[in-house]
Amino acid sequence: MKLGRIAVNSPDGEEIRVVAVEPDKSRVIDLKRAYALALQKGGATVEGSRHLAHATFRDMTQGISAGDFFLDAANHALIAADDASTSIDQVTWRAAIKPPVIRDSLTFNGHIKNFFGNVLHSKPTRAVYERPGFFKGSTATLYGTNETIPYPDITEQLDYELEIGYIIGKPGRNVVPEDAFKHVFGITIFNDWSLRDVQVLESPIGMGAQHSKDFAYGIGPWIVTMDEIPSIIGLTGQVRVNGEIWSNTKVEDFIWTPEETVSYVSQFDGLQAGDLIGSGTMAFGAGAELQKFLQPGDILELELERVGVLRSPVASTKESPTWWPTPQPYPFEED
Repeated sequence: MKLGRIAVNSPDGEEIRVVAVEPDKSRVIDLKRAYALALQKGGATVEGSRHLAHATFRDMTQGISAGDFFLDAANHALIAADDASTSIDQVTWRAAIKPPVIRDSLTFNGHIKNFFGNVLHSKPTRAVYERPGFFKGSTATLYGTNETIPYPDITEQLDYELEIGYIIGKPGRNVVPEDAFKHVFGITIFNDWSLRDVQVLESPIGMGAQHSKDFAYGIGPWIVTMDEIPSIIGLTGQVRVNGEIWSNTKVEDFIWTPEETVSYVSQFDGLQAGDLIGSGTMAFGAGAELQKFLQPGDILELELERVGVLRSPVASTKESPTWWPTPQPYPFEED
């Protein structure tokens, strides 16, 4: 099943609805509405059906945390799909999920070699090959397909990263690789947006990425449940900018497998339902590897086989900060 989030107008303003997506029928099904109608067909009262439907499909993350019941209910809701559907071209998308935590990894050999060579002008650090490292990102700046991405004026190197987002469905801690994907609900496209020149300035601080990453994260267009993905290995991807193909890529040549990546995150820490773990960028899935960066007004499309296309227009004008720090005196002798 394909599951996403759309925005609809309500008397209280924008409301997020969880939908089932049927691209082959060019429609989405409002699961809250469909489930209530399906329950009524089975004899439930209007009030009772609406109460249960709201509790089940009010929020994607909370729904996923309900385990098998959530997907069972979604499938049951499709009984009333025809009465709760909207054309896929008429909906306004939001990020496919709002994760409790975003963690992004570094696992593809090709990207690692290209990134260190083209951006950092050095060999990959040995630590990359000793453990599947990751950083944590903000959940305040999530963008779905067709949402406009800001272009901060502190950069001249706005970049994208084509990744798989592993969506956690089952909580766990200290999970071994062999059991890791028993905890994965589905996958989506994850775009770890980056300001490459800012990233170079932030890295020496030693605190990880800050504004170079947390200005935007792309998630979408929807989540595809694992029963529709026979194997992640071998999936193909493509990057297009303004309709021009910039690169083709493939899920292959891992330093750390998807199972090892999820397992490592869980060590000494907990996986939560709805968490997103980024796979790391696929080889040639970032502009930095090509030495090409996005410009104001560009339209980026990231495609992943069996998932879909995450389309991201870039703002036509740059965004300025309301305040920026003045460099302080350096109290040490320069080397």
